[in-house]
Amino acid sequence: MMWSACFEAGSLVSPTSPSSEPGARRLAFTELEVDVHAVPAIRSISFAVFVAAASAVRAQTVGSTAPDFTMKTLAGDTAVLSKYRGRPVMLNFWASWCAPCRSEMHDIATAYQSHTSEGLAVLAINMTDQERMKDVRRFASELHIPFSILLDEKGTLRDRYGLLGIPTSVFIDTLGVVRMVHRGPIPTDALQHGLSLILPNPQ
Repeated sequence: MMWSACFEAGSLVSPTSPSSEPGARRLAFTELEVDVHAVPAIRSISFAVFVAAASAVRAQTVGSTAPDFTMKTLAGDTAVLSKYRGRPVMLNFWASWCAPCRSEMHDIATAYQSHTSEGLAVLAINMTDQERMKDVRRFASELHIPFSILLDEKGTLRDRYGLLGIPTSVFIDTLGVVRMVHRGPIPTDALQHGLSLILPNPQ
């Protein structure tokens, strides 16, 4: 039985972007190359769609403070969001079985490497409670991901950030405030727009 939890088309949430108009929010799902019976952690249709009431998605509201968290990384370290205060941060929620997540990762890595001198931090948050660790490691190795991979082993951040699907990218400024949310695979222009909202000296 095949389920999908990936956005095929995203919706951009930003006060300065024309795409933030309600009519521009189009949610579609793409087929997934994974059998739910092959992954023991997948126990319900919640795997297919991360449902959250709009009134509860405070973390995805532009202008709100991004919820703090402490999360283990793939490298064995610990990442604490509040310790990045003073730096622009991009959170990217992903999974190895999500084809759109794979397709956007190269552009995110390129953007990260282009803005390291400006202090940009990218935290790639894996949906580990719906993954096999060998697939996470293979994904990171194949794509040569240059930034930290965080392991959401209990779905804590998925719930705290009220995800509606993946990939989802959250842009947080140096004060820890959410400046833009992009649901779905992020095109280059949206990625650059999000960075321009959080970088101290956007290029």
